[in-house]
Amino acid sequence: MWEQIKEDLRVVFERDPAVRSVWEIVFAYPGFHAVLFHRSAHWLWTHGLTTLARIISHWARFWTGIEIHPGARIGRRLFIDHGMGVVIGETAEVGDDVTLYQGVSLAGTSIEKGKRHPTIEDWVLIGAGAAVLGPITIGRHSRIGAGSVVVNSVPAHATVVGIPGRVVKGGGLHSPSGKPIVDLDHADLPDPLARVLSPLLDHIEKLEHRLEEVASRQGSLENRFAEGDEELQRVRVLLKNGAPG
Repeated sequence: MWEQIKEDLRVVFERDPAVRSVWEIVFAYPGFHAVLFHRSAHWLWTHGLTTLARIISHWARFWTGIEIHPGARIGRRLFIDHGMGVVIGETAEVGDDVTLYQGVSLAGTSIEKGKRHPTIEDWVLIGAGAAVLGPITIGRHSRIGAGSVVVNSVPAHATVVGIPGRVVKGGGLHSPSGKPIVDLDHADLPDPLARVLSPLLDHIEKLEHRLEEVASRQGSLENRFAEGDEELQRVRVLLKNGAPG
């Protein structure tokens, strides 16, 4: 237990550049507190003391704003950054070295008993406000973009964005230890909406050019018809007045 606590302290230093000291984590990091409370509640849950486990979970939610059901299985070195609004359901399974930002939901989509929450494998990052729903699996080293709603399983080394979540990138690089070589940020996440809209905008621009060409040709034809009308009027005048012999 003490070794896990030391790991949980270490991981905050590794993934949060804002931290200044161990005491700051101990007294002012709700993500650390929530994980600590959960480990105690989960032990009670697995030993049949479910009501006491729920009470501890409830108080942890009150103090941290993070709700982790005592039945959820949490791996080592889970880092919950900021954390307000995070919800992890009863049958959720979270692997090692996972990072969750505020507002993340690992929720179910069914009221049936049994497995109904997601499985998050090792080294997954889930961005702020993302929802992972149902008994699906998020493969190791994957990243879920902020605000995404994921309802289907995701392969390893994938990047998912959008509603519903779609895989937009794969094949990430990682060191032998398993840690991603690149920093875990959202700056390089592709924009699927821009990918769809860009060719449409190009097509619209081409259509506008063609319309301008058609309008130009139409104007030229109207001028020609106008000139033809003037010539026709002159011919009519000549015929009416009698053409010179």
